[in-house]
Amino acid sequence: MNYQTTVSIKDEEKVKTKKKEKKVYNQKPTPAFIGASWTALFIGMVSYCVGLWNASMELNEKGYYFTILLFGLFSVISVQKAVRDKLEDIQVTEMYYGISWFTTVAAIVLLVIGLWNADLELSEKGFYGMSFTLSLFAAIAVQKNTRDVAYIDKEVEAKQD
Repeated sequence: MNYQTTVSIKDEEKVKTKKKEKKVYNQKPTPAFIGASWTALFIGMVSYCVGLWNASMELNEKGYYFTILLFGLFSVISVQKAVRDKLEDIQVTEMYYGISWFTTVAAIVLLVIGLWNADLELSEKGFYGMSFTLSLFAAIAVQKNTRDVAYIDKEVEAKQD
């Protein structure tokens, strides 16, 4: 038997010239998952804010924790967008990508430092940490769902044209 042990030049050229195939995302998130994501975001944010409202701390401390929540939410949405843009071959500068990750880590670290030094019961610290984490995770899920639905709707629209 005569087996070919080398690749022909034509096969090598096909591999080199083969265009990177675009991944196809055609799985729209279910309405149940979309609803659960929005519900988790709402519960996390409202719980955190109600906890702040009822806390016996100075107004400047309440402002600090509220600002950390807003900063964290914006940061994780920015990270999700940058990661998704890279996945879809949309140009994202490394500076923006890096800053997004840095601000996300900074928001979490600032919350941890604030809670570590706060004169709160351990259960209150845990409450703020968990509601903050729930809010960040839910914000990522909501952003992902929104992006998935928009992407798939755009693909469906393009196929119909």
